[in-house]
Amino acid sequence: MSKVKYYYDSESLSYKKIQRKKRTTIKYAIVFLLGSALFGFMFVFIASQYVESPKERAIKRELQNAQLQFELLNKKMKEAETVLADVADRDNNIYRVYFEANPIPDEQRKAGFGGINRYKNLEGFDNSKLIIESNKRLDILQKQIVVQSKSLDEIAKLAEEKEKLLAAIPAIQPVRNEDLKRMASGYGMRSDPFTKVRKMHYGMDFSAPRGTPIYATGDGVVERADNTATGYGNHIRIDHGYGYESLYAHLYKYNVRKNQKVRRGDLIGFVGSTGRSEAPHCHYEVFKDGERINPINFYYGSLTAEEFNELLEHASLENQSLD
Repeated sequence: MSKVKYYYDSESLSYKKIQRKKRTTIKYAIVFLLGSALFGFMFVFIASQYVESPKERAIKRELQNAQLQFELLNKKMKEAETVLADVADRDNNIYRVYFEANPIPDEQRKAGFGGINRYKNLEGFDNSKLIIESNKRLDILQKQIVVQSKSLDEIAKLAEEKEKLLAAIPAIQPVRNEDLKRMASGYGMRSDPFTKVRKMHYGMDFSAPRGTPIYATGDGVVERADNTATGYGNHIRIDHGYGYESLYAHLYKYNVRKNQKVRRGDLIGFVGSTGRSEAPHCHYEVFKDGERINPINFYYGSLTAEEFNELLEHASLENQSLD
């Protein structure tokens, strides 16, 4: 029950009851409600600044965890960048040098992305800078990996071609050392056995008994196995690819046929003295891009250093050839 209030009326010299008007009551009620609402708002505001709700604490933990994950990601990207830089260095300075390929410039390996802002949707957040930088590094790293991957694919193809080239180059003697009587004549100016006139001898003559095996000096395809070339008698010509060819002349008989594939060391024929020949021997020639070259430079696959020096000494003697 609300208290009844009175006031003293000096005219009537008596106390009279205070009659509160409805308007005043409503006014006081409104002021009270507004004050209460303002106080409540201030309380909630102050509490929100200093007191975290369970939901806020959970969100804060998630943000901290996300930040930690980004920091770990950056650390891993740094390690990956270090490894990739080492691979790129070896790629440029070892692999590509060995296979005679141009190195990939750093500008191409580490190029960024031009044009539009790729990270606009990541702006406006508390950790936008961290997120954007991480995404930039990741994109550049991915691009570098693609460049390096393509480079290694190219190196693999070059290695395969190099292996084929090394197998194709004529690199052994056509007649084994143990089967040789002697190195009869080398490449250069020699006396013709029939006319005794000095002329260019374009091959090397390996003297050996009739029927001695003759071997392919490199991988290739038999281009000819006949006796239709003047002076060579029974002879074999092998196309090794890459501009290389080899010729084996004055054979007793063949062990291959035209268009047959052969590997280095395969038995292809036997020493004879057919054609323009003075004695049983294998006349051997090497061609590069259609030009005859000195076969002495192509025996690294079958001779020791001492054997090669001895062969070089005999080949340099300006004696008489056997054809």
